[in-house]
Amino acid sequence: MRIAAEQLSWSVPGRTIVDDVTLDITPGETVGLIGPNGSGKSSLLRCLAGLRAPTAGTVLYDGEPIHDWDTRRIARHVAFVEQATDTDSDLRVADVVGLGRTPFRDRWRGPDATDRAVIAAALARLGLTELASRHWKSLSGGERQRTHIARALAQRPWCILLDEPTNHLDIKHQLELMALLAGTDQTVLVALHDLSLAARYCDRLLLMHQGQLIAAGPPADVLTPARLADVFEVDADIGLDCLGNLAVSYRGTAPQDCPDRPRATVEPSQHPLKR
Repeated sequence: MRIAAEQLSWSVPGRTIVDDVTLDITPGETVGLIGPNGSGKSSLLRCLAGLRAPTAGTVLYDGEPIHDWDTRRIARHVAFVEQATDTDSDLRVADVVGLGRTPFRDRWRGPDATDRAVIAAALARLGLTELASRHWKSLSGGERQRTHIARALAQRPWCILLDEPTNHLDIKHQLELMALLAGTDQTVLVALHDLSLAARYCDRLLLMHQGQLIAAGPPADVLTPARLADVFEVDADIGLDCLGNLAVSYRGTAPQDCPDRPRATVEPSQHPLKR
């Protein structure tokens, strides 16, 4: 499923958070959304997911305006994973994952054999099978995050939008999650702070700054030392890791009152897309 936005803006009184963003994500792409804190990533994701009405512009799924869809239809096509969520209830892990099947059954009908099979598969993909009977309040932050991702997979959506899903995960689970997202045939848009993870697993990157989309393209084209200095205010090198993946290393914050010093870089053609 293709996700598009045309001149999308979202504002609060006195401030524009998302400013005239136009984008196009092709079916099956894994796209990374990057940018500093406060650049508008989360607000853009919520607009694209149909959870927030834009102030201006249009969100399109396969050419159809999403504002024409009811919430049930959206939930059958689009899954959204927030940065952090909590609940006062103490559901079991399997019950939380089972919430992803809600759009596909009548309100008063319990899960059927198909639902149970989908839930079991989602639990297995996130390594949660042994935790299925655990209660929510007993979980770590990372286990809760993986549960919410499993819930999104249980929706079997055409598109998955994730807001910084690696934040609470250890390194092993970060790598497993990004490999899962990069290997799916679903359309994926994922906000990330780890630029090396984004470069390794994403087909393209979208760079937000001060509410605007200022760069889009292959990771090697978007991640340049000059752009990282300007946008993230860091002094960084772009190179290859031991496996030949594009990687970002940091010297520190970018000097604001010193002339630019030479930075090592690699031509885009030297960055094969690793998935």
